[in-house]
Amino acid sequence: MTTAPGAVDEVEELAVDGLRWLTGTARETPGGGLAWPARPSDDQLEPTFYSGTAGAVPLLLEAWRHFGDDAYADTALRAARSLADSVAGIDHDSLCFGRTGVALALRTVHEELGDRAAGAAADRALRLVRSRFDGTRWGDLFELLGGNAGIGLGALLCGDTELAVLAVEPYLRTAERTPAGVHWAHRPDVESRLHHISHGTLGIVLALARVGDATGRTDLVELALAGAADVVARDEAGPEGFLVRHSTPQFRPDLIEPVSYGWCHGPTGDAQVFRLLGDVTADPAWTTLADRCWHTVTHSGLPRRLRPGFWDNNGRCCGTAGVLALACDRITTQTEQTERTERTERAGQAGQAGHTEQARHRDSYDFARVLVADLTARAIRDGEGARWSNFDHRATPGDLEPCTGWAMGNAGIVPGLLRFVRLHRGTDTHRTGFL
Repeated sequence: MTTAPGAVDEVEELAVDGLRWLTGTARETPGGGLAWPARPSDDQLEPTFYSGTAGAVPLLLEAWRHFGDDAYADTALRAARSLADSVAGIDHDSLCFGRTGVALALRTVHEELGDRAAGAAADRALRLVRSRFDGTRWGDLFELLGGNAGIGLGALLCGDTELAVLAVEPYLRTAERTPAGVHWAHRPDVESRLHHISHGTLGIVLALARVGDATGRTDLVELALAGAADVVARDEAGPEGFLVRHSTPQFRPDLIEPVSYGWCHGPTGDAQVFRLLGDVTADPAWTTLADRCWHTVTHSGLPRRLRPGFWDNNGRCCGTAGVLALACDRITTQTEQTERTERTERAGQAGQAGHTEQARHRDSYDFARVLVADLTARAIRDGEGARWSNFDHRATPGDLEPCTGWAMGNAGIVPGLLRFVRLHRGTDTHRTGFL
């Protein structure tokens, strides 16, 4: 790796400053808990994974593992205490905007820190989720962030396979046939069909594949493959790249760009789904598609802000941190592949495969460095720590207030910095996956 001596330490210091700002924006709740607003200026505390407290928990646990500092674990426990108290009062049941995401944060605290109260609260939350199912859905949204797919994935990650299957089975009877496969309406009152991970077909594919693979339900996996086939048929960038429009017909064209490149509605998120399908099916065609997504991302111009509205976000959902998560996953995978190839070549089966993997590894690592450098340059740092402002070219002033949560703020940005540090030091071996 080619990062200059000391530079990776500076990245780690930035992550520490990001953690300091985040913990400094927390507010005490009755009973000794801690909770976060979506933005420091907000009066309302936000329990959700997408914008608030539940999304801060994974970062706190990652910081605890990374630094070995129990103060981060103690902060996660206090966050779990406030989340446990919020379970009954949450209006939404989804993974990112509601009770399932809170349950996942609580379950993680229980598993990693042994907090039984957090585990009991997670069970209570999932019982409430199950009780609010109408037989087909939980509300208008019918996708990953706000609907069945996310509830199914969250339940699976919490260990509740029965609820996971309950959530995704309705996709079997609601799928709409297309010339190449299937897709779904993300809400009943919208004509447009969305295609990507956050609100579209590939988010549903992700949940179907994960739940189907974990439970031995081949019908769910086959439906996932049919959904992916529909999206693949819409590619406009082949043969080297991969780029699919946001939706067909374009959803809210007055506000939404027809193409984007991030995790939520672009090839960054598409690549994560294709990599999962490669793991589930052992079909190398999905790995090739993921590589084509990467080609498009790295040739798009990001993280440069080439024009108004292009790449104005630093966050995990639709900005630089989400691309960094994919880059780090690719580095991990390619390191594993390189090591396997080198073992084979040492056994007397020499070839060019090892050199190819090394080149791909360098490509992923070099682009990760570009992303980290951009996040470093755009950080706002002062005595309170570090945070990031996203930008809205339609507003004056355009600089937005920094956010705390997983989607747009520190809780989603800082984990990528910490992971880059571990990858540089050779101490990271896991893939990020969905979250």
